[in-house]
Amino acid sequence: MNGAGMNDATPPRPDVRKTYKLYVGGKFPRTESGRSYEPAGCAGVQVCRGSRKDLRDAVVAARKGLEDWSGRTGYNRGQILYRLAEMLETRKDALAAEIVAASRIGDEAAVREVEASVDLCCWWAGVPDKLNALLGSQNDVNGPFFVFSTVEPTGVIGVIAPESPSLLGLLALVLPLLAGGNAVVALVSEGRPLAGLAFGEVCASSDVPAGAVNLLSGLRSELSPQFASHRDVDGLLIAGAPDAAIGQAAADSVKRVRFAPLSQADWSDGARVRRLDWVEPFVECKTLWHPVAW
Repeated sequence: MNGAGMNDATPPRPDVRKTYKLYVGGKFPRTESGRSYEPAGCAGVQVCRGSRKDLRDAVVAARKGLEDWSGRTGYNRGQILYRLAEMLETRKDALAAEIVAASRIGDEAAVREVEASVDLCCWWAGVPDKLNALLGSQNDVNGPFFVFSTVEPTGVIGVIAPESPSLLGLLALVLPLLAGGNAVVALVSEGRPLAGLAFGEVCASSDVPAGAVNLLSGLRSELSPQFASHRDVDGLLIAGAPDAAIGQAAADSVKRVRFAPLSQADWSDGARVRRLDWVEPFVECKTLWHPVAW
């Protein structure tokens, strides 16, 4: 008997499951604490539960990435944000599946969220080279001087993303900060973290410099106070109503804090989260005086 005929059946493929890790400094580390948690409705999916040490590492990476990102021209930053839109469009089906897995919404709603995220990236791609025109000025003074106010980034900004929508809500807060030249450390949705963490893969496969965007997952109650008290975080943009405890923790290092208390309908509307007022608090205006002959 021919022995080859005894093994004609194709063996089943192994179940290769995706590992969702942090995104820090252009790399994908696991949390230093070794902790993980299982988001509700995502049986068998373990997500890193970030720690205070992970946050410190992300801030160090962001400080290094800030020099590269802020030193680029506004036009180049716009090109890179458009590249993000291209990569989001390329991964649309996979991102929609991750939204469905964690959010338990329908396929069509998930695709609409990804498409709104792509559109939002395209919109913000047109902003960076126009910020000086929008927020800067040529000042009228009494004397032989040209006086210009130009826009510069504040620095490293922490973001606490909304629970839902997990991808569009994250990008709604991260993109205006990037447009202003800041580096970002963001805490993705706690209960629906999959698409937010997958955004790190989009950044890694685009032209975003290492450290300009850093993504953590974990418990909001544990990490939000650490964001607020960290002395090398220059500002916070937080989804939700004002929180006195966060404001008090942030006051010690005199960081800027802005809350974004939008309704669920507003967070889910790509047009309503195009907010230039989320750029202005996190840029500085530097005034230059130049003498001229009369």
